[in-house]
Amino acid sequence: MIETEVLNAFIYSLIGTLALTLLFNIFKPGSRLSNFYKKLQRQGFKKSPIIAVFKIFGNEGYLKNLHTNVRGWTPRAIGIVPFIVLSIYLPRPFNDMVLIIGVLALIDDLVGRRTIGGLPIEWGQLLRGLGMLAVMIVGYPIIGLSAILIAFLIQPLNIADMQPGSASFVVIVMSIFSLLAIFIFEIPSIHILNYIIPPYYTPAILLAVCLGYAPLDFLGKIMMGEVGNHSFAIALGITFYMLGGFVPVLILFIVTCILIAFIRKNNLKRFFTQTLNLKNPTFGDYFMDVLTGGGLGDLIRKIIFGRHQVIIKNPILIALGFRRLTYNPFAINNNPVLRDKYNAKISIRKRLK
Repeated sequence: MIETEVLNAFIYSLIGTLALTLLFNIFKPGSRLSNFYKKLQRQGFKKSPIIAVFKIFGNEGYLKNLHTNVRGWTPRAIGIVPFIVLSIYLPRPFNDMVLIIGVLALIDDLVGRRTIGGLPIEWGQLLRGLGMLAVMIVGYPIIGLSAILIAFLIQPLNIADMQPGSASFVVIVMSIFSLLAIFIFEIPSIHILNYIIPPYYTPAILLAVCLGYAPLDFLGKIMMGEVGNHSFAIALGITFYMLGGFVPVLILFIVTCILIAFIRKNNLKRFFTQTLNLKNPTFGDYFMDVLTGGGLGDLIRKIIFGRHQVIIKNPILIALGFRRLTYNPFAINNNPVLRDKYNAKISIRKRLK
């Protein structure tokens, strides 16, 4: 029974990923159908099945934010496939946590990087924060403090997804590690509410779903989007919980962040030295970027530090990555490109009104 479900999860993830990728490639700019659509527009056709379909799937339609002009219009948010499969196959009540974060993350992908009115905050940051809070609220009565750590795992997986195949690699490695640990230490089944869940079921499902999705991700042909990396993050955290509760979640949370920092260290080193002007970055800086980087982390730093920058000189704190932890892109003397990234969007919007 379990073996059949794992196999089905793999097949659905594989076929769904291939099908959705094909669909987006059909409608991407430069495709034959896209060129035919433009020809119809030039000829003045306004009512046509192709016109109607392109208003939904085309790069100028309702789903335009899922078309990214990266590596030849790589389709974004293909992670909706593993999100759906995980929501179906993960055991209750854990699938509810994935469902909540996945829906909010999908809205984030559809909306794109838009600021909220005149505020220096993006819809994505708000939705991610709400999603993490919702996961904590739903998960806490079930698994206690582990729900908080699982929610925070969204940030590291989101950072890993900035590099093709990295997030998938992390999920695969940590799923296999979890499976091996379960069998080596003979972890017993867990009782959640009225359910008895075999410990190996969740990591097996997660591994199967990711293996079905990952091939095109490794080739750089697709992007999982927020819906994908958020869903994988919650499922991975649930997998860690199967090893025995809060302590395994905490330990493997740290291990996952270290693994992501190691995978992304070359890109992060260039980012620190060229963009943040942070010389001689340490591995602690990489770790802190994985843990607290991104727009949501920058927003929190702005709230805490305002326009000021904390200067870290203590060698131990430098080694631990406190320069990156406290780096405030909104500080007066820091990189103006990062500092004004929200203000620029707001100014452009005001000029357009």
